Amino acid sequence: MYETKTYGIKGMHCASCAAIIEKTLRKTDGVVSAEVNYGTEAVKVTFDADTVGEESLAYSIQPLGYSLVIPVKGTDQDTRRSKEEKLSELLAMRNKVLSMIPLAIIALFVMGWDMFGSFGVISEMSIFWKEFFHHLLPVMATYALFVVGRPYLAGIGRFLRHGRADMDTLIGIGTLSAYLYSFFVGAFEESLKPFLNVDATYFDVTIIVIAFIGLGKYLEARSKLRTGDAIEKLLGLQAKTALVVRDGKEIEMSIDQVVRGDFIIVKPGSRIPVDGIVTEGSSFVDESMVTGEPMPIRKSIGDTVVAGTVNTTGAFTFKATKIGAETLLSGIIRMVEDAQGSKAPIQALADTISGIFVPVVLVIAFLSLAVWLIVGTPFLGFSQALSYGLSSFVGVLIIACPCALGLATPTAIIVGVGKGAKEGILIKDAATLEQLHKATVMVVDKTGTITEGKPKLVSVLNHSDRNDDELIAILASLESRSEHPIAHAIVTGATEKDIIFGSVEDFSAIEGKGICGRIDGTIYHAGNARLFDDLGLKCDSTSMVKATGEGKTPIILGNDTSVLGIFMVEDAVKKAAKQAVSRLHALGMKVVMLTGDDADTARYVATQVGIDEVVAGVLPEGKLKKIKELQAGGSIVAMTGDGINDAPALAAADVGIAMGTGTDVAIESAGITLLHGDISKLVKAVHLSKLTMNGIRQNLFWAFAYNVVGIPIAAGLLYPFFGIVLNPVFGGLAMAFSSVSVVGNSLRLRTKRL
Repeated sequence: MYETKTYGIKGMHCASCAAIIEKTLRKTDGVVSAEVNYGTEAVKVTFDADTVGEESLAYSIQPLGYSLVIPVKGTDQDTRRSKEEKLSELLAMRNKVLSMIPLAIIALFVMGWDMFGSFGVISEMSIFWKEFFHHLLPVMATYALFVVGRPYLAGIGRFLRHGRADMDTLIGIGTLSAYLYSFFVGAFEESLKPFLNVDATYFDVTIIVIAFIGLGKYLEARSKLRTGDAIEKLLGLQAKTALVVRDGKEIEMSIDQVVRGDFIIVKPGSRIPVDGIVTEGSSFVDESMVTGEPMPIRKSIGDTVVAGTVNTTGAFTFKATKIGAETLLSGIIRMVEDAQGSKAPIQALADTISGIFVPVVLVIAFLSLAVWLIVGTPFLGFSQALSYGLSSFVGVLIIACPCALGLATPTAIIVGVGKGAKEGILIKDAATLEQLHKATVMVVDKTGTITEGKPKLVSVLNHSDRNDDELIAILASLESRSEHPIAHAIVTGATEKDIIFGSVEDFSAIEGKGICGRIDGTIYHAGNARLFDDLGLKCDSTSMVKATGEGKTPIILGNDTSVLGIFMVEDAVKKAAKQAVSRLHALGMKVVMLTGDDADTARYVATQVGIDEVVAGVLPEGKLKKIKELQAGGSIVAMTGDGINDAPALAAADVGIAMGTGTDVAIESAGITLLHGDISKLVKAVHLSKLTMNGIRQNLFWAFAYNVVGIPIAAGLLYPFFGIVLNPVFGGLAMAFSSVSVVGNSLRLRTKRL
């Protein structure tokens, strides 16, 4: 039995760590696939549960210094524990950085005095101070390397034992080489003086590099923690307790103890603990943190309420229908977590490079040392060539940073998905977000997307000897068995008139055409003109053409022998629809409307909002055919529908976008769900995808640029032209800055307006 699960990972320090873990897990028997996300510090594993267990997965990476966090059941608890662990690790990193700051200041002071003194800018260091720092720097370097730098030495150990090198390995080899060279020069100073410049030691380099890298990793970790703010805020929406009525008594209990069917009292200002249906009372509920809608929404008997929303001034009782992981809020949290942990296709290049990066850098570092010794010795002498070669060797190892590459995509995805969640835009995975920014055609459904989706019965054209209310009673009785929005309009109109419904037998729905059923022994049909053409019954086409030209939808009612009446239903265009279509055009997208409605009605609506192309009167298979036709013409298609009726078209589109109130079906049926059916969120989703992808491209550019420019300079490229050899200290600074700048650039997305 195959299972797909996501686990947290401890001990991961860089992108090459992620590559090592992926390779190791994929080689484990029973594992089908493994995707490690450095940004979220998690791995998504698909495995055969009959062949390999979770403990075996954890054991496979344990010798490499990594731990697989096997979660305790319950998403909320797991995430909170992970947050606490990260905060604890961040505090430990902060303490180490603080302990290194005074050491780094002293080392920089010594380095500056020595450098500027040799150029005559200031007076040279006296013998006393030379001897003082000659003995102090080794002590400081020992603490820096063997206490603060222990993870980097562990990286060398992993490399020697398992042949797996990561960023810690590079830093460890570089700083240990500088330390050991300096130690032996200091210990055997008199013996080595004829062969080497014993005054040139690198204790200061070891201290400052570890300090800079530690500071960079601390800032990176702190920034990464901020990228997950969206999940933290969503978790903060969850109520801790509920006021439940049991055996006639009000009992306050943990939401974990609430069971389906419980009646829960919600008082003014309280947060709703689980999903349910109002059974008593009414109030206005603030759903802004779930749907993005700023205005509180009235809730009365029969209305649904969702966990995490806030009651305002009234009080009501509701029946729990969904609890725990079943609630909408839990589904949103789960979806956001999955999306933030997923990989965008654009990340494949960065992952490939990160995977081979460390071995290549090791080779470049040793080659640069060899070239300096072989080529430099005849011109500079062995002592100077060795000094420059060692600087280049350490500098290459330190400046080569795959961390920025590993962070480039996931940090932008984490921030982008989190920002979307705050706006009521739920993104299923990173690939969907990437694909949406490429879309050239936006296909929209009419009802519920362009229009309000709340049609109203506006007029009746009576062709029988019965009065209007009698015809409405027949039609409403039939439509009460249908789930279509127009059926709801008919039923609502009849209810408002206090019309009594009849009993319907032998009810059936005719796909794309209408419905029929038996009432008091007579078979009645209700639907569009195609249904009555099939029945061989003629309709008042003039009235229907006029009505549809005004944006109304005609519903024809008849029996087996004649047409009894035509009912005109109107669905108002959403106020934001015209502006939304205009903004989609500004983003370079063509807008196509697909609808099963009448062609004249569809064209009327399309003209009002500025839609480019209308395809009307299509059944679900017709919508699917149009999607494929657009794709065959070279278009990348995003399809927007209700997530249920348009399922085939949504599945076939390059990006499926569900417009709805956030039902479970809508969330599962499309790559993106726009809560509350707000069409302005459709534009925001497209804009968000473009902003996120621009951020990723910028991150990747700078991550590549740092390495492409930095490694050759560290190896000594500038020496033949300018006589400059890069001090490894600047390599450490550049490495720290590269990771922090990439994360910082991703965090800029949070400030952008959609």
